[in-house]
Amino acid sequence: MSDEKKAKKKGKGKKLLLIAIVTAVVGAGGAAGAYYTGNAQLLHIGNGHAEPDRPQLVLRDGVAASVAQRYFSPTGDVRPDPSKFEATYYPLGENFTANLQGTGFVQAGIGVSTFYDERVIDNLKRHEMAVRSAILLTLSEQDSDALATPQGKQALQSALRNSVNDVLKRKEGFGGIDDVYFTSFVIQ
Repeated sequence: MSDEKKAKKKGKGKKLLLIAIVTAVVGAGGAAGAYYTGNAQLLHIGNGHAEPDRPQLVLRDGVAASVAQRYFSPTGDVRPDPSKFEATYYPLGENFTANLQGTGFVQAGIGVSTFYDERVIDNLKRHEMAVRSAILLTLSEQDSDALATPQGKQALQSALRNSVNDVLKRKEGFGGIDDVYFTSFVIQ
């Protein structure tokens, strides 16, 4: 074999070796990155640590930061211990008026609270029209006889909280509303 052919063959071998090394390094880096991020995310959520891009629980003065980790929920579904967190209250503007199942109507002023930071209220304000619609639909599903009892009103509060959180989770991926309150309530 001539020297020229040997040099070409040697150059081709080096080129293949270089391609193999680059492929191995890139593949290993990708695999390591996927392993790290996958496990990091599982550890992050699995241990209940807050995610920085999600609303954070607001601790009361003197409560250890580790407490927030126990109550953090990636979707805002877990209701934290109210003795450990600061609540933020927000009234939902105008009263709601809806026809009830059967006969009658309800007129209610509604406010909400959250133990999470201002991002939950910002999300609520941003999607207030969708939230108001969900509240009206929930109110219109109620029976006037059930709403005449304290248990019926408490069940309605729970249903309203779920409705508001469902809207926020659909729109923002995070609910965070812990309680719904009536600021006025009239059934007729």
